[in-house]
Amino acid sequence: MIYTAIDTFYLEEEQLINSPSRKDGIDEVTETALRIYGCDLIQESGILLRLPQAVMATGQVLFHRFYCKKSFARFNVKRVAASCVWLASKLEESPRKARQVLIVFHRMECRRENLPIEHLDTSSKKYIDLKADLIRTERHLLKEMGFICHVEHPHKFISNYLATLETPAELRQEAWNLANDSLRTTLCVRFKSEVVACGVVYAAARRFQVPLPENPPWWKAFDADKAGIDEVCKVLAHLYSLPKAQYIPVCKEGGSFATSNRSRDSPSLPVSKEGLLDVPPVNEDTEEVAKDATKAALDKLKDSKKSDDDSKSMPSEGESKEDPGRTDHRTDAGGEKNKERERDRGREREREREKERLKSRERDRGRESDRERERDDFERDREKSKERSHRSRDKGHSEKQKHHSSRDRDYQSYSSREKDRRRHH
Repeated sequence: MIYTAIDTFYLEEEQLINSPSRKDGIDEVTETALRIYGCDLIQESGILLRLPQAVMATGQVLFHRFYCKKSFARFNVKRVAASCVWLASKLEESPRKARQVLIVFHRMECRRENLPIEHLDTSSKKYIDLKADLIRTERHLLKEMGFICHVEHPHKFISNYLATLETPAELRQEAWNLANDSLRTTLCVRFKSEVVACGVVYAAARRFQVPLPENPPWWKAFDADKAGIDEVCKVLAHLYSLPKAQYIPVCKEGGSFATSNRSRDSPSLPVSKEGLLDVPPVNEDTEEVAKDATKAALDKLKDSKKSDDDSKSMPSEGESKEDPGRTDHRTDAGGEKNKERERDRGREREREREKERLKSRERDRGRESDRERERDDFERDREKSKERSHRSRDKGHSEKQKHHSSRDRDYQSYSSREKDRRRHH
């Protein structure tokens, strides 16, 4: 493989101190916690997606490089971590679909924040927005990297260094674990992979109390210096002293995968005491006037309600003049009409049932006729096939007879010729 550019993305400590996040008012502790939190998301999502360790390592390096140029206040950690996993899977030739990455991050957020686990519907507007944001963030990543995404990991140097130093086998796994943990820090953007590999080997040897050659110094053979090794060990020791990283909402834009951006990520505006105290004072005279007005309005409402009740309770003049006999006659007529309606309904129902029965019978007849037709067609085809077979047999028999007759003719001609020859001799 031919690389158009070498891995040259390395910064000094002063540049990391004056990072874009610090300029936006984010302190060092918060920035470190968010970096560790994003790397945890990348590592966990890679395990759930069944990706190789090289993909997760590449994603974490891309994550650190991106936030060396951009601020945590402008790009959400969760969205950038998802885009780093998606881009790294394609760089390391283990691609995963955007749908798989979004579903995994949605499930992780539900479990981390104790939310009810719900399936992410791929046909919903929420999924479409998340996918568009994932693609947009990937473009930002490539733009900031200048489309130079070559990453060199310290893992490939560890086995060679330990084999050269002839260390025990148990030291290899410990050095490998330390190399994985070093990706959660900014060592990948401060030192080359050879220096990080030497620092990891030195830390593992110190933990297992394995002596390394010092005369001459072993690190000089691997193009490293003592100051860089000590700095790597110091950063790793500081990493293990920190508590588990939690999500800190510092981004202006919402980046939640499980809930809507407005309901979760939009901060509530604080209300100042001065705004509450700016209300103009109220005089006693105005209070009394307001009370009198409210009392008068309540009295009017009560009077209107009483008048409505009286009008409803009093019968009308036409109704008061009606006799009880007429009312009884009306009720009897209404009952008879209801009975007639019920009878008509019953008759209509019976008619509908008879129609349905007739239709079902016609359908059965149609089915029987269809079956008979199919049988007739089948029998005809069968007879035709028999006739064809008989014809083919007759043809074969006639051809055989012709063949035998031609043989007899040839034999007779041959015998006559022999007789003539004998007579001549």
